[in-house]
Amino acid sequence: MFVVENYLLAVVFCFITMLCWGSWGNTQKLAGKTWRYELFYWDYVIGMVLFTLLLGFTMGSIGTEGRSFVADLSQANYESVLWVLLGGVIFNASNILLSASTSLAGMAVAFPLGCGLALVLGVINNYLEQPKGNTLLLALGVLFVVLAVVCNGIAAGRVSKGGEQNKDNKKGIILAVVAGVLMSTFYRFVVKGMDIDNFEQPAAGMLTPYSAIFIFSMGVLLSNFLFNTWVMKRPFVGEPVSYGEYFKGSLSTHLVGVLGGMIWCLGTAFSYIAAGKAGAAVSYALGQGAPMVAAFWGVFIWKEFRGASKGVSALLALMFLLFIVGLGLIVAAGN
Repeated sequence: MFVVENYLLAVVFCFITMLCWGSWGNTQKLAGKTWRYELFYWDYVIGMVLFTLLLGFTMGSIGTEGRSFVADLSQANYESVLWVLLGGVIFNASNILLSASTSLAGMAVAFPLGCGLALVLGVINNYLEQPKGNTLLLALGVLFVVLAVVCNGIAAGRVSKGGEQNKDNKKGIILAVVAGVLMSTFYRFVVKGMDIDNFEQPAAGMLTPYSAIFIFSMGVLLSNFLFNTWVMKRPFVGEPVSYGEYFKGSLSTHLVGVLGGMIWCLGTAFSYIAAGKAGAAVSYALGQGAPMVAAFWGVFIWKEFRGASKGVSALLALMFLLFIVGLGLIVAAGN
């Protein structure tokens, strides 16, 4: 399988993770013009599972390092598999809430609040699990990200849309916070099932990135029959939707959702691959720089803060600056 050999390449992979995690929401925005997010989410999960197989039989099966994708799956013990499945279930619960928040409050609010909070709590969790990197620089980087999240929250609170839209915005903020708390925990469970210290010669029974992302996606898929079915029947906003409506969707609409899942999956796989050299805390933290990317899309492409006051614009500019400084410190922490 393909293995990252140096820290610089690991950082490059983490930045790709950040771009993917911060950009998949665009597919939801595109599909959302004619398609409820609950229905979009099924295509998203299908895209995720398909892409894990593509990665497994390509990058996961080349080279002389480690075990090949199929061999790695066949030797995995139950404990490793269960840890990674649990990570997938927890992630799915958080990501459905994040999708709901995006549909209510927009990308520029949901991602910085939800993923920013997940970054802060997740770095702490992952560092306690695997202490790797400069503690001071990592702490300062996280502090700057916290300040960026605060700026985003204040900016979101100052945007008054009036009536029902304002109510939806507040609900979206609450969902983003809950999603962030849940999302901060999933990565450490995935890491428990992987031999993160030695992908080249992994311990027997443990998983490597390519098998882990596949099992993780199966945890997402299986739990989706529970979580997303419940949300379809009891939506956070609007009328309930049925599976019959899903099958009435056009091919192009379904493909947009599948693309979203593939984009997210590429980023996650690269995060797992990079964790071997960068460490779980740094790899996760850099990937969770996604809020900055999502905020860029939301502010400049989707114009989600159109008409906002100069004070809000200044807060958003400060948010971007704080995120950039924070991410820079996190990169330095792992070097």
